[in-house]
Amino acid sequence: MSFPVNTDTQKSPAAKIRAARRSWIVVFALFLAACSVYAGWMVLGNGSRAAGQAGGSLPPSVPVVPAAAKQGDIHVYITGLGTVTALYTATILPQVTGQILQVPFKEGDIVKKGALLVEIDPRPYEAALLQAQGQLERDKASLEEARIDFKRFDTLAKQDSIALQQRDDQLYLVHQLEGSVKLDEGLVQSAKINLAYTRITSPFTGRVGLRLVDPGNIVYTPDTNGIAVITQEQPITVIFPVPEDNLGSVMKKLRAGESLEVDALDRAQNKKIASGKLLTADNQIDTTTGTVRLKAMFTNEDGVLFPNQFVNARLLMDTMHGVTLIPSAAIQRSPKGTYVYLVKEDNTATVRWVKTGVYEGDSVSIVEGVSPGDLVVVEGAERLKEGSRVNVGKQGQDSPAKDK
Repeated sequence: MSFPVNTDTQKSPAAKIRAARRSWIVVFALFLAACSVYAGWMVLGNGSRAAGQAGGSLPPSVPVVPAAAKQGDIHVYITGLGTVTALYTATILPQVTGQILQVPFKEGDIVKKGALLVEIDPRPYEAALLQAQGQLERDKASLEEARIDFKRFDTLAKQDSIALQQRDDQLYLVHQLEGSVKLDEGLVQSAKINLAYTRITSPFTGRVGLRLVDPGNIVYTPDTNGIAVITQEQPITVIFPVPEDNLGSVMKKLRAGESLEVDALDRAQNKKIASGKLLTADNQIDTTTGTVRLKAMFTNEDGVLFPNQFVNARLLMDTMHGVTLIPSAAIQRSPKGTYVYLVKEDNTATVRWVKTGVYEGDSVSIVEGVSPGDLVVVEGAERLKEGSRVNVGKQGQDSPAKDK
């Protein structure tokens, strides 16, 4: 039987060294081949990119919407959050105690000045007036009799027929009765007033609120709840605060007799509700807010303003003519300042640093940096940089300041 012989164990040390060297040579040759392949691939790739660049491939253009700057007018406003306040407000209170007979007004209606609102039972006050009148007539008769007696006593005293004291006593009695008559006249007048108070009428033309009493109820003079509330809404006022720094310019125009326009806008400041005139300014500054209150008058013929309604009031101080206007959406801001993107004739964008002026609605005046006719980007500016190619979409609206 034969056994396999391990030839490796039979090799000499020198043969083993030569075999190891051959193995490393093979590995190194493979490494060099791999490096050659990688280098060739890089060269081909760079060549392809270079060929692409040489072929004129450009980055994609950015879609934008521009608007043309134009010359126009813009208004200078002072704004403030205002409260609509009725010109007159009256809480109708009973001035006599009694039972209510009728409440003829309808809730929410416009009532004329002098219109009957509530009627209180007048019979107790008619009786009181009759008693006062009767007492007055009685005292008047007593006074007339005392005056006749005084004339008689005065004649007898001059003839030394009676003592002077008797005449003087009669004179004092006349004075007492004259005082009683005046007291009675006051009581009659008071009774007439109380009788008139049984018919409660509207003190001015205005809108009456919800009814607070019903027929059959007993009302009392100490009652503070009242019978109804009436507010005058035509005309009506708006009170709004402005910073104290603006007070000087406002007062200068008021003293000069200028008529200053005030607009009432909705809460979003998108819609003009009504227009009025500045009436006056308060006589002191609120030290907690650094503002002063102004009051404006509105005719409110259509009734759009309602008492205690909140509105945004804007006071027109001046109008700037012939300024450069652009949409405020075109304004971009950075730590270096304010800028816009202009669209050039070759459909590329360029940065233009600007100095802004007055804002009004969606428009802003430009002091320097943009001229009328320049195209400013209003949409898509967030993806632009200096020199970016742009794809101009539908041009935006022109941007004059418009009254809303």
